[in-house]
Amino acid sequence: MASTPITTTLAQIVSRHSWVLVARGIFAILFGVMAFAWPGLTLTSLVLLYGIYCLADGFVGLAGMSAGKLWQSILVGCVSIAAGLVTFAYPGLTALLLLYLIAAWAIMRGIFEIAAAIEFRKVIEGEFYLGLAGLLSILFGVLIIMRPGAGALSIVWILGTFAMLSGLLMVAVGLKVRSLARA
Repeated sequence: MASTPITTTLAQIVSRHSWVLVARGIFAILFGVMAFAWPGLTLTSLVLLYGIYCLADGFVGLAGMSAGKLWQSILVGCVSIAAGLVTFAYPGLTALLLLYLIAAWAIMRGIFEIAAAIEFRKVIEGEFYLGLAGLLSILFGVLIIMRPGAGALSIVWILGTFAMLSGLLMVAVGLKVRSLARA
């Protein structure tokens, strides 16, 4: 199948910039390694990024006020700015609240999964697994409440693992694109 001029041009552009894919992959791998080496710093960085997001969201909300929803935009903007300021003033508190939110979600999810398993036992076989998954969710939520430090560390480890794996894949794609360009 002959390639069209558009496809050829796109392939040439992508192959010339394969180094970008490799560089992004290397940065992701480095971030993943740092997440494992300094998990406390990684969690603090995530919390501070959340604070920056809240401030930006608040200022954009205030700047983008429309005449029809003036008070809602002002309220949303002020709440976001306040959340950002609290995040910077008390980063440890923000991380802890995030963990408690995750714990509450896990417990509620577990309760609903157990309820669904009880209801499904009239209809399907194997509902035991759904109930077991619900119990596991509840235990996970309770564990985070009892040991929030361990919950924070596990989130950082998951993020680090994701960064390293996606970085490796990005490097592989970049090298593959580079080799295709040479062929």
